[in-house]
Amino acid sequence: MGDPLFKLTSLNLNGIRSASTKGLEPWLATHRPDCICVQEVKAQAPDVAGRFEQLAGLQGHFHFAEKKGYSGTGIYTRHEPSEVITGFGVPEFDAEGRYTELRFDAPSRQFSLISAYFPSGSSGPERQEAKFRFLDAFYPHLMALKGEREFILCGDVNIAHQEKDLKNWKGNLKNSGFLPEERAWMTRLLNEGGLVDVYRHLQPDTTDACYTWWSNRGQAYAKNVGWRLDYHLATPATAEHARTEAIYKGEKFSDHAPITIEYGFVL
Repeated sequence: MGDPLFKLTSLNLNGIRSASTKGLEPWLATHRPDCICVQEVKAQAPDVAGRFEQLAGLQGHFHFAEKKGYSGTGIYTRHEPSEVITGFGVPEFDAEGRYTELRFDAPSRQFSLISAYFPSGSSGPERQEAKFRFLDAFYPHLMALKGEREFILCGDVNIAHQEKDLKNWKGNLKNSGFLPEERAWMTRLLNEGGLVDVYRHLQPDTTDACYTWWSNRGQAYAKNVGWRLDYHLATPATAEHARTEAIYKGEKFSDHAPITIEYGFVL
């Protein structure tokens, strides 16, 4: 018998109602993660009530955006959290439902799972400025959290960190998601900030196999012209428990693929 494994998936749903019509729940029932962190729920509490509070035996906890049909994050889990936190204390972004944190604290440990949805700047300069404000505010939040507890942050970061993280890197040097300032933020988070990009910890050199998002334009998915935008970012001691990684492309629930990492611990 091997060590018990904690199976953690992250998926940008691009709308929970849409993803549910594309077979998400039957896949979860077969895949059987311990937790799945979801982003872009694109729903409010009344939309979820009586329909999406649970999926395949997993209990959902959510941070909804105030704006209808926009953003929103959540975590579905088999394990009862000791605390549920929504938002990270910045009103501009908390109104957009970008942060759900579940704490699983015990006398011997302080541990959090976080589902985060970073802003996209691709719609224009105003949203890019908002994205930079988010990054400026989110870095100190993560550093403060790292100072007091272990955690894994799963989410759509909307940044491809390195050239190997997207197909057409030369053509995207001036585009949101691959701007020098965004990439420098990721570098700082991983170097000075000390967090671990868990997928790259396990797979340092993959290129075509690493993508988690494809544009709906052209034949991007068919041609695998993709980006790696979805991450597990963990504190170092937790990242050391990472055992296996998988990006599931057998079905298409949204324009993102689910990324799953198994860790050698149990909650």
